[in-house]
Amino acid sequence: MNATATPAGAWLQAARPATLTVAISAVMVGAAASSHAGVLRFDALAAALISATLIQIGTNFANDVFDAEKGADTSARIGPVRVVQAGLLSAGAVKAAMVITFALAALAGVYLVWSAGWPIVVIGLASIASGIAYTGGPWPLGYHGLGDAFVFAFFGPVAVCGTAFVATGGVPAEAMLASVSVGALATAVLVVNNVRDHGTDRVAGKRTVVVRFGRTFGVWEYRALLIAAYAVPVSMAVWRHALVLLLPLITLPFAMRLSKTLRDEASGPKLNEALASTAKLLLAFSVLFSAALYFR
Repeated sequence: MNATATPAGAWLQAARPATLTVAISAVMVGAAASSHAGVLRFDALAAALISATLIQIGTNFANDVFDAEKGADTSARIGPVRVVQAGLLSAGAVKAAMVITFALAALAGVYLVWSAGWPIVVIGLASIASGIAYTGGPWPLGYHGLGDAFVFAFFGPVAVCGTAFVATGGVPAEAMLASVSVGALATAVLVVNNVRDHGTDRVAGKRTVVVRFGRTFGVWEYRALLIAAYAVPVSMAVWRHALVLLLPLITLPFAMRLSKTLRDEASGPKLNEALASTAKLLLAFSVLFSAALYFR
């Protein structure tokens, strides 16, 4: 039996575990980037990781149900199964799960507000609201070409610098710079998704950046995001006179192969692999960058 056909498998599919590297990477890099700025509060970091992961899962639930309702997810879609569109879970059930997940994220955020202050209220509420507004509401961000900016901002500077703030009470320059790498690679994951889905997105009226400007633009956007991500550790190595900060460059050949795949392949399975591999690239890059930031 297909695991997705079971209730547990359907819920796991809706949560999209492969995308959770985005939330994990942001918290990990934020902690490492602030490790020289003061004593790290590991209780706050744990709460930040829980909250960020739950917000990511809640956003995935929102995307599944709202894309199905708006017609962006159809049987013609070449990506992984979307549970509402496939009839594996009802729209009402997924919406309820979305609300519960965001509520649990807010509960973890209460501890962060208690420990780090009112700025966390703004960050938390904005993150949850944007997670819903990405595909839901009267003016969904992803349907108007703003998805890329949303992902870069909330999974880059907001998540990384927010983690640094709750961990130490401040945001060092290293966290601000490192957030560019995380945000760029998180956005690159979305770009692969949008390149793969640009045909069905166009039919559904989902005007992503790739739909607006074409597949070739998406390929070049992906390349530009990779360049931005790798430029950060290089510039920081020069700034801090620390060669260890070049450690993330170990993943550069992998990134170059992914860029070539996106350029050359048009099939669903190949692009599905490229999407999953870009998420793995983000995690590998972040692990190496975190180690470099901590030991520099």
